[in-house]
Amino acid sequence: MEKSYLGVRLDALKRSQNSDGGWGYFRDKQSWLEPTAYAALALHGDAAADRAWALISRWQGQDGGWRPSSDVAIANWGTALCVTIATARGEFGEPFQKGVKWLLGSAGVETRLLNRMAAKVGLFKLERDLNLKGWPWKPGTSSWVEPTAHTLVALKRASLKFASKELGERVRLGEAQLAGVRSKDGGWNYGSRAALGIDLPSYPETTALALVGLQGRGEIASYLSEAAKLARETKSPLAKAWLAIALRVNGAEPPVSNGDVTPDVLITALEALGAAEGNHAFLSTIAAHNAASARLNGAEVISEDSRAGRCALRTERSS
Repeated sequence: MEKSYLGVRLDALKRSQNSDGGWGYFRDKQSWLEPTAYAALALHGDAAADRAWALISRWQGQDGGWRPSSDVAIANWGTALCVTIATARGEFGEPFQKGVKWLLGSAGVETRLLNRMAAKVGLFKLERDLNLKGWPWKPGTSSWVEPTAHTLVALKRASLKFASKELGERVRLGEAQLAGVRSKDGGWNYGSRAALGIDLPSYPETTALALVGLQGRGEIASYLSEAAKLARETKSPLAKAWLAIALRVNGAEPPVSNGDVTPDVLITALEALGAAEGNHAFLSTIAAHNAASARLNGAEVISEDSRAGRCALRTERSS
């Protein structure tokens, strides 16, 4: 019997898992956090995902951040992926708590006081609002669209178990920053909407990630049809995979996917996540969005069915 689009990708992931429990970007290559995290999400519930989590759990430092591999000492943006996995697995203990705090302590260097003062007195031309905070790839560098989107997903999902004013404020600032760097053509570039006064074009993969990070916000709803068009037209398998995920978590149907499995493990995992029956809901933040809306309306969230992020929320009005 012929296997489904999702089935062949999950099988390919299982066959390419390293003996240490992780995945490299290609089969039989060193394990790295990024492909391992997405493969673990795609295979959630399988023993392969448990082995992967056991491996990357050992890569968390005392400060709460996660290293990108066993050979790299500096924690980076991949911490967001690990916090997201923890929410999917329902593990909210100390590693999760420390990971969230590490993310809250991370921000692009462009928002430092000296840079904001220099911009205020006109020492350089502003291409973004430096009062808003996004997230960098690694500490001590500027914020970018992609790590900001990943971290917004992680923190919004975490907010259901880690409610704090600081977290809510960082999400607000991060969403505003991400919305503020939208290119003039409606999509997103890698970092800013312009450079040296020249408008920058958007790219399908960064546009998709921004739509994932901003899911639930009204201003992106009108762009989903354009995202579906990008998914049909782009030649990039990475962009197609992310656009499928972006459309699904925003409640839209992506174009039908087909084709052979790529040797690129990361793309295979993302394609599996974005499949109709894939675990794309682990990247959904709709439950957190609904919970925040309920709190603003004076309601108390009583329960959450967190399986695959498809949450059934019940609220009770306070008397």
